[in-house]
Amino acid sequence: MIEVKDIVKSFDGNVVLNHVTTEMRDGEVNMIIGQSGSGKTVLMKSLIGLHSIDSGQILYDGTNIAEMQSNDIRMLHRQVGMLFQGSALFDSMSVMENVLFPMEMFSHKSREEMRERAEFCLRRVEMPERVWHLMPSEISGGQQKRVAIARAIVLEPKYLFCDEPNSGLDPRTSLVIDALIQDITKEYNICTVINSHDMNSIMEIGDNIVFLKGGKKEWQGSRHEIMTSDNEALNDFVFASELFKKIKQIKN
Repeated sequence: MIEVKDIVKSFDGNVVLNHVTTEMRDGEVNMIIGQSGSGKTVLMKSLIGLHSIDSGQILYDGTNIAEMQSNDIRMLHRQVGMLFQGSALFDSMSVMENVLFPMEMFSHKSREEMRERAEFCLRRVEMPERVWHLMPSEISGGQQKRVAIARAIVLEPKYLFCDEPNSGLDPRTSLVIDALIQDITKEYNICTVINSHDMNSIMEIGDNIVFLKGGKKEWQGSRHEIMTSDNEALNDFVFASELFKKIKQIKN
């Protein structure tokens, strides 16, 4: 579990996160949502440690990351998987080489053990063996995302961070990637945190949703609770389209 306690983050005197308190739970898809400029990207980067906060606490399983020693921080980083927007695969490496890379950097496994683990992860995300030797440019966007997920879980992370995982994907492929992330989260009891504005994803897999507005936590709940929320700001964000307005009317 990741606990966020009353954190504040500002840039040049501009407060971007304003006393945010929330939690990200193990075995759940935790989603950070909000309009552009709401602070969701800064919150995710603060959780990962890419931004140092001005005040407050961020605790990983009860330990404040600000008080961790360098060795503890390195150990924590090895427990974190990242799925970047656009997949961010290495163009000069094959599918297999991309998945092997984190283990070559951070693992003490033998070459044979690393290969076995990489093969397991590629099969888990349903990437057929016939494409393992191909370069990222030779596979589809959806396949690239699968490879990126395999790479993100190859070190068996306790925490998985995903930045707009469906960016650039068609609706059908997005649903497949959503289901894959959800399945892996629950199968391995990972604390998954997703930064997203994709309403389909939010409604499909959002177990624990944090809605930010103006740097403050405006609302928190599940995808089921969204449908009956009376929070005006949340409703304006979620049901901005005519389609989702009709869905809400049907649900009610």
